[in-house]
Amino acid sequence: MRPADDPTVDYKAIVQRGYDLCASTYDEFRKTDVQSELDRLLDRLDDGAKVLDIGCGSGAPVTQALAKRFAVTGVDISSEMVRLAQTNVPEARFINADITLTEFSASNFDAVVAFYSVFHIPREEHHDLFRRINNWLKPGGYILGTLSHHSESAYTEDDFFGETMYWSNYGMTEYVEILTSLGFSILKSSVVGHGFSDDQEVRTERHPFVFAQKQQMARGGRGAQI
Repeated sequence: MRPADDPTVDYKAIVQRGYDLCASTYDEFRKTDVQSELDRLLDRLDDGAKVLDIGCGSGAPVTQALAKRFAVTGVDISSEMVRLAQTNVPEARFINADITLTEFSASNFDAVVAFYSVFHIPREEHHDLFRRINNWLKPGGYILGTLSHHSESAYTEDDFFGETMYWSNYGMTEYVEILTSLGFSILKSSVVGHGFSDDQEVRTERHPFVFAQKQQMARGGRGAQI
């Protein structure tokens, strides 16, 4: 691992290029079951609900599972991942873009999911990302996804499926503070694995898993905690 603190380097371009180059290999080993994590969301949304999948990758397995019941929009910075996703989940809509620069209308989605993706965005942008997610969600909407246990300065590693990859994250204490300050109620937190199939040799990792809900608006326009 190397510190990622060179202001002349475009670290988002590193993420984009890394996933473009390893897309097929990543897709092969990312197709693990996520049903237990998604159940919390599936039990609360009506069929046809609108869901945004941030960092959708190749669409497998998260977008695939969601698209069985919901109208899903997936966003990913890697054009090659989006190409695979369009094949894997033809019934979903996909956008090749940086989520921090993507615009959606307010109160547009019933839920937002983000599996293994937030830590590829510079952590200085995380508060604004969650603010934007809050705006995109309908009152009472949900956010569900993986974050990080401990705060770490940004770094790169050179062997992420054979490619260079960038990481940047706060820890759970900071994320809970960010989410609650923006008006989210934490409904559930737990821990999940690294998301790869068992036959892929990767270092053992476990990530915090967070399920939260946006405040609903009470009569008169004041926020009411759920």
